[in-house]
Amino acid sequence: MSLITLTDPRSPVSEAYRTLRTNLQFYSLDRPIRTLVVTSPGPDEGKSTTVANLAVTLAQSGRRVILVDCDLRRPSLHTLFERQAEPGLTNMVLAEGGELPLQETAVPGLWLLASGPKPPNPADLLNTHRMDQIIEQLLAQADMVLFDAPPVVAVTDAAILGAKVDGVLLVIGAGKTRRDHAERAKEMLAKANARVVGATLTNAPKDSTIGGYYG
Repeated sequence: MSLITLTDPRSPVSEAYRTLRTNLQFYSLDRPIRTLVVTSPGPDEGKSTTVANLAVTLAQSGRRVILVDCDLRRPSLHTLFERQAEPGLTNMVLAEGGELPLQETAVPGLWLLASGPKPPNPADLLNTHRMDQIIEQLLAQADMVLFDAPPVVAVTDAAILGAKVDGVLLVIGAGKTRRDHAERAKEMLAKANARVVGATLTNAPKDSTIGGYYG
């Protein structure tokens, strides 16, 4: 995983993330998306890289953004941003109150709420009234809150969380995601009353015809 929007902001890949940011903003003109879950049908399809780079581009556009690691089974965002895994989300869910342990990142306007200690029951933890309260706390401190959630087909976490937010973005890996898994993920999210706002393709072959435009 890499934060290409920081290491190579002029690359076509970085521009693709900015296009995704713009598309989300235009999609939600009538019903603004302030809380967004990013997930994928299966593992290793690029969801964490996608949500991290999307968060960077949103912060670069002047928004206050909080990125939350809700993949409580395989958390990775703290590593990507070179921060600590604890304290984090699970500490707050188990606590009665207190301030959110937000960590500043190298990107102005972007904060990270890490996963915290791995719990024995991630889905049960996310499906609590306390999680609803934490989402409200996050919204009070940010213009937009992004959640990295586990794969939909593998576990129920993303569907549970998706029902609590404004929208879900599904990450599809080119040459990786099986069609039946993508269809099943969409069905599972729909059954949970989660609003799928779209899908984004990762690891697609580079179009050499436009590469020269970016130098």
